[in-house]
Amino acid sequence: MAQLPPEQLDFLIQFIHPEKSLASMPGIGATEFAALFELSSEEYRDLRAAFTNRARQAAEELLADADFATRVDRLPFTSGSTVVGLGDSITDDLQSWLEILRYLLDLRRPQDNIHIVNAGISGDTTAQMISRFLAVVLEEPDWIICMAGTNDARQHGQTPSKILVSLEETAKNLDMLRNFSTTQTSAQWLWLTPATVIPEQISAHWLIGEGQMMWSNDDLAAIADLMCQRPEPAVDLQPLFGLPADPGLLLDDGLHPNIAGQKIIARAVGEKLGGTQEMGQSISL
Repeated sequence: MAQLPPEQLDFLIQFIHPEKSLASMPGIGATEFAALFELSSEEYRDLRAAFTNRARQAAEELLADADFATRVDRLPFTSGSTVVGLGDSITDDLQSWLEILRYLLDLRRPQDNIHIVNAGISGDTTAQMISRFLAVVLEEPDWIICMAGTNDARQHGQTPSKILVSLEETAKNLDMLRNFSTTQTSAQWLWLTPATVIPEQISAHWLIGEGQMMWSNDDLAAIADLMCQRPEPAVDLQPLFGLPADPGLLLDDGLHPNIAGQKIIARAVGEKLGGTQEMGQSISL
């Protein structure tokens, strides 16, 4: 691990968080997490802090827009409420849309003590989200914002013949997630669709491409369409990222949003939830 160039080490730390899967193990703490990356505790803390600082800066930049700041004031999160962001690496990202939302609320509404729970796990499909949804239930959420489906569309191998989760199974998994929430929580729900990607950059990436993982924008669009047809409110990220995807909104892996892309998602959530007083049918932004 120590032999990795700094940008590759940063990438791993940005998206791989052993704290979420190993925290319950006895004797495992910050020192052990850092050692997994062959770093000291101080080095690990500082690298993580750089991402969280960028998320906070992104929130400050968004709040510089007075109209958007007013929308943050109108977000329908009551004082003391819990908001869970359920998703994969795009949510798990240390500078994700959810982390930006955390700072939007901290900066604009500190008196409300709104609790943000990042329940993103890198690599998760909708099926894996079902398998760990009880942990979301135990948070007693008032809101669940779910960005799912990107890894359902993942393909593997040199000549893949199928996506990881079929579109039909994805539809059933979305139903299951919502039913799980409806029967065991009183949370309100918002979907975020998969965004578009740049397949050529994915295939050239040192980790993702060399790991023989790939994505098709057609597959991602099919999942986005499926999600936008659901009765719950949804934010369609596809037109916001463009087709082909705007390279200025993605990391060089062609898959994950960079800080500018994450700001786009955070702004879309703020505009969706803070733009109207009434939640209606699914509307694509």
